[in-house]
Amino acid sequence: MAGNAFFASPPPATPRDRRFQVTRQAVLRGALVLFTAPLFRLLPALAATRLEVSEVAPGIFVHQGRYEMQSPENRGDMANAGFIVGDEAVAVIDTLGSAGMGRELREAIRAVTDKPVRYVINTHMHPDHVFGNAAFKDDNPAFVAHYKMARGLASRADRYLAVNERMMGKDALAGTEIVLPTLAVEDRLTLDLGNRELVLEALPTAHTDNDLIVTDTKTGTLFLGDLLFSVHVPTLDGSIRGWLTLIDDLEERQVARVVPGHGPHAMELPEAFGPEKRYLSTIAQDVQRLIREGKTLEDATKIAGFSERDAWKLFDKYHVRNVSAAFAELEWE
Repeated sequence: MAGNAFFASPPPATPRDRRFQVTRQAVLRGALVLFTAPLFRLLPALAATRLEVSEVAPGIFVHQGRYEMQSPENRGDMANAGFIVGDEAVAVIDTLGSAGMGRELREAIRAVTDKPVRYVINTHMHPDHVFGNAAFKDDNPAFVAHYKMARGLASRADRYLAVNERMMGKDALAGTEIVLPTLAVEDRLTLDLGNRELVLEALPTAHTDNDLIVTDTKTGTLFLGDLLFSVHVPTLDGSIRGWLTLIDDLEERQVARVVPGHGPHAMELPEAFGPEKRYLSTIAQDVQRLIREGKTLEDATKIAGFSERDAWKLFDKYHVRNVSAAFAELEWE
């Protein structure tokens, strides 16, 4: 809805799924409006961008990433990212998979508000969620994350950069660098954006050992990061036992909506966790059975969880890795 992109802020009755997209054509139309309709106010930033965001609740905007592996074409646009606008400031939640995509996210923010970006929050350390951080360095925000993320990201920095450069190419990854947290969350932390509080919670090992969730108390919107996957197959880099235990807790949360790390812009509990819980439980049960039968890891990677194959995108890219991680954890029980 490019025509709506020229109001300085959305009206109070904005529909939940209103979409904003600033394009080169929109910029040209904006120039025409400037001369023919002086009462229209242009947004603070009219930079051309392909990034689309949806307003899932008042003042809460989410970009839905693609169900793809990183490539020169998508430049790391593979995960969901969002931003929350308060009366005084903005908080960004994850920044996509390259500095270039981070810049497009920043331009999308400027198409909605000119309030300063005070916080950049990372839900965990994976590149598709943090490699866009560099695009926000000039805003001088606090980079906020789980207290274990700095150590984990620093230890994998060189490998993450090398793998992503190989898959995306130098041009797509240009300007990307590792930006470590400057504010660590050890338990709970409340951030104030002006008449809007965000509650951040550092969680025990599940998807990773540095998962962080964010609740906007004003609208009851919970950003779950990669603790929730939909459509895109879950990826395990922590503890399958811990993840299943945590799901039991999270699906009982009383919130209006949840934002997954991969999947639709917003979902509802407890239904949102159903497919993910089934997938992880199937792997755990199959692996445990194979271990009892004396089967090897090689056996498990050919059998465990394959009943779920048709239920997920990118299954063949990540599933064997998930089974391997689950086997390494469960074989010592």
